[in-house]
Amino acid sequence: MRRSARMTDGNNEITQTIDIDKIVRHRAGKRAWLIPRFLTRLVERLIHQDFINGYLGQGRVGVDFCKGVIDYLGVTVHVEGEQNLPPAVRPCIVVSNHPLGAIDGVTLGYVIGRHYGGHVKYLVGDLLMNLKGLAPLCVPVRQSGRQQGRDFPQMVAKAFGGQDNVIMFPAGLCSRRQDDGRIRDPQWHRFFIKKSVQYRRDVVPVHFIGQNSPRFYRVARFCKRWRLPNLAKLLLPDEMYRSQGKTYSVRIGKPIPWQTFDRSRTPDEWAGWVQDQVYSL
Repeated sequence: MRRSARMTDGNNEITQTIDIDKIVRHRAGKRAWLIPRFLTRLVERLIHQDFINGYLGQGRVGVDFCKGVIDYLGVTVHVEGEQNLPPAVRPCIVVSNHPLGAIDGVTLGYVIGRHYGGHVKYLVGDLLMNLKGLAPLCVPVRQSGRQQGRDFPQMVAKAFGGQDNVIMFPAGLCSRRQDDGRIRDPQWHRFFIKKSVQYRRDVVPVHFIGQNSPRFYRVARFCKRWRLPNLAKLLLPDEMYRSQGKTYSVRIGKPIPWQTFDRSRTPDEWAGWVQDQVYSL
């Protein structure tokens, strides 16, 4: 049985549910008729659609949405170094490793958003815009399977040029098991370095400590080996479901002044350097 609920946004009413069949068919466009219903039902079970909609039915929005996810899952979070966050008068860029792919994101949204009175934004993949309670905090930086929208540069400029603190996961995807057996992000992208210098925002390194299940890493490694699409991404809602009752730690380091990122290294090298700083926390 599908659970549904509605929340209000000004004078507009927003349906606060996830409907995988509807999302998939909308993205498929004219090819939607090729997708059998049993396949979307399988995905609905895989992502625990009813469980997710049970939470979405609460109608929470913004930072409160993030806090609600933590409560709904019964997750405990230990935060170390919150005193290192810079004063609210100087918006920063918060960069973190991405070990879990879901609960780590909403947890940081709550921790950073609570500290700064809700002044926080994520740069995220556009699929997360389907979570209407989270959407007010999001800037879609990647159009899944499509070209980037023409208004993307303006949205990014608004996010970094405003008063919101911006949370980023520079790897672009969640951590993988490396050849040496360690669970670690792929190489970080330089985008946050460029924006730090361009907008004169200090960078706050954050180390989120946690791991997904061995199954997730096996699937991710299989896809990489055989050059398949990132099918491991489909397992992330199930990984979040499995996180119920778990305890995670968040370690916040001291801000790195934007002036640090000079021409003594390339932006890619600076990104790798910051990544190493994160894992040393």
